[in-house]
Amino acid sequence: MDHFPIYLSTKGQRIVLSGGGEAAMAKLRLLLKTQAEISVFAPAPAPEIATWAEQRRLTLHGRALRPGDVLGAALFYAADEDAAEDARTAAIARAEGTLVNIVDNLHDSAFITPAIVDRDPVTIAIGTEGAAPVLARAIKADLEERLPTTLGTLARIGKGFRKMADALPFGRPRRDFWRDYYFAAGPRTVAEGKAAVESALEALLSDHKSRVARSGHIAFVGGGPGDPELLTLKARRALDEADVVIYDRLISPEILELARREALMIDVGKEGFGPSTSQETINNLLVEHAHSGAQVVRLKSGDATVFGRLDEEIDAVDAQGIGWHIVPGITSASAAVAAIGQSLTKRGRNASVRFLTGHDMQGFADHDWAALARNGEVAAIYMGKKSARFIQGRLLMHGAARATPVTLVENASRVNQRIVETTLARLPTDLAAANLGGPALTFYGLAPRAAAQLTPQFIQEEMA
Repeated sequence: MDHFPIYLSTKGQRIVLSGGGEAAMAKLRLLLKTQAEISVFAPAPAPEIATWAEQRRLTLHGRALRPGDVLGAALFYAADEDAAEDARTAAIARAEGTLVNIVDNLHDSAFITPAIVDRDPVTIAIGTEGAAPVLARAIKADLEERLPTTLGTLARIGKGFRKMADALPFGRPRRDFWRDYYFAAGPRTVAEGKAAVESALEALLSDHKSRVARSGHIAFVGGGPGDPELLTLKARRALDEADVVIYDRLISPEILELARREALMIDVGKEGFGPSTSQETINNLLVEHAHSGAQVVRLKSGDATVFGRLDEEIDAVDAQGIGWHIVPGITSASAAVAAIGQSLTKRGRNASVRFLTGHDMQGFADHDWAALARNGEVAAIYMGKKSARFIQGRLLMHGAARATPVTLVENASRVNQRIVETTLARLPTDLAAANLGGPALTFYGLAPRAAAQLTPQFIQEEMA
């Protein structure tokens, strides 16, 4: 992030602009929505700018900018549409301690003005670091269509009601009240006018004051294989409402970004044969935060019910009388098999599929190798990289064909996904050569379709 987005208070501030043409008018149409005192320097201003000056919406100086004209200003816009003049005026503004924006010159600008969706006092700023202004405008147009024009009215009425809402305890009780207002009571009454909305607010506040505080609760949420677009709507809602998020090592940063900014984020990563947070510590954290009244999300990669040690955590919170529910996620086997263009079961090939783990608490996990070694069997092996040679030896010992296809999918569904196609005979050798550093799902008995070996990133580039 090269440009950090902030909202600048403009009330009582002075903003200076040099220029009188189309570029200047485009900036002024936006700046005139603020409460700033706007000064424009232009020897030949457009008639529209002159009209704004006559209406006392800005102060117009019919000359070029000179040293001293920008002193004390918060922002300066160089909009003369002439590189030499823009450089001259920008130098004056910098020397006088003002942040400078040169229209259509990202490199020499100290700040940029984003595309803005205006539902005053609700504003949404959209920036692309100057890389894709057309994309920013498209996003703006999409949001303009989605957001009702009444949103600003709701926000203005709500803003005037905030001090009354402070009677509710800080935190979740207030968030619940405002959620009910903005997404239920407010939209239902806004068409009836301001008085109806204010009446609904008063009734809603009275209702929330009488409510008993919600008890602490835990949502065991499947975070999916890593692609945030594969997160379920229910999981997204849980993250949006969470006070505390206790997450695993394999949860992608993109998914963590979806949690509320105010939520307490706790990393309890585990790594096979590596550094880990003990299960007892995780259990204690769940109990501690739920007892404090927090809404807790226990965020597990893939699906929480598949090799996620879910039962141990449920038993711990059950023993303390804490409420909980499970939000299923897409397990990595589903994402990985989609990546290779195959299905886990196929008529005439296999009527069942095994989900196996490569290791358990005692070390390498043992399974029914004789059944798995039969022709046509398919297994999805989780955490199988370190146990690859052990798995190969057990299967060959029980008669599995050396040419049985084996496919490994690293970082399934993510942009850095990799697919390694091999056979049972070559599994340890090809795995070592691939040097996989991320989590990998091993498919025994499945080879990828040729077209499915494209990574998601490559496919996206080809479709663009």
